[in-house]
Amino acid sequence: MFSQQQLSRIIVIGFMVLVGYALAKAFYHNSILGIILGFTSLGAGVYFLHLMVKAKEELETEERA
Repeated sequence: MFSQQQLSRIIVIGFMVLVGYALAKAFYHNSILGIILGFTSLGAGVYFLHLMVKAKEELETEERA
């Protein structure tokens, strides 16, 4: 079916699409709270990706040693 890497990418892309949709709706309705929460969710997603890449690099470094 799907490998773990493909499934992870699908989940991350799906999350980013949903956050983008929420931000677009917040801008459309001029909702300040919606915009703030949308950017907070976007920041959390980007930070999660940063941590995931960092953890993967550390795991590869430990395997080489």
